Amino acid sequence: MKSLAPFQFSIACKPFVKSRGVFSIMSRILDEVLAANRTYGATFGAKGQLAMPPGRRFAILTCMDARLDPAKFAGLAEGDAHVIRNAGGRASDDAIRSLVISYKLLGTREWFVIHHTDCGMETFTDEIIRSLLSQSLEQAVIDSEGWHDRGAGPGSDAGEFIDWLTIRDVRASVVTDVRRIRTHPLVSPTIPIYGYLYDVKTGVLVEVPEATEIGAAAATA
Repeated sequence: MKSLAPFQFSIACKPFVKSRGVFSIMSRILDEVLAANRTYGATFGAKGQLAMPPGRRFAILTCMDARLDPAKFAGLAEGDAHVIRNAGGRASDDAIRSLVISYKLLGTREWFVIHHTDCGMETFTDEIIRSLLSQSLEQAVIDSEGWHDRGAGPGSDAGEFIDWLTIRDVRASVVTDVRRIRTHPLVSPTIPIYGYLYDVKTGVLVEVPEATEIGAAAATA
């Protein structure tokens, strides 16, 4: 498991307001998102005519980490490609479901699996998150000694039934995920699958050659 560094979280909210007799928190983030969307919609223009299939015919499976912006690091515009994201960019059943649909029904021809350095999925194990959830469903905190709960219970043991797909080594996880996709019975052998790491310190994509070799497309007649 990766060495731990403190994470800092903050929640920006307006004071409680009463609406229809119920007190609720009005989030500043909600206001900002809606304002940004109004601006975006005002200049949407011809993007409303984009076709459903991605124009550049490829898909990316990557992590949900907020430091990763596939549109920027892969040079994407609206309508270019499918981007599938989850914690760690892992080849989960649901990620493979999306990739299969992407190819079978929407015409993508090449796939990328992109994990990244300094991934949060390296900071805990299945056992750690299951233990945390069994104590409390509220947010945990991390320090030099590890993860700790700060919220009151009750928790739940439902986490015991989830494979959290945590990561010990990000290069190895790219290889593992490309191999899982490559050997899946619903994945065509003609699709090339490329394995890369995104360096969060430089913004550069670094190939994982073993993964790309495993993901090579079968020769066609």
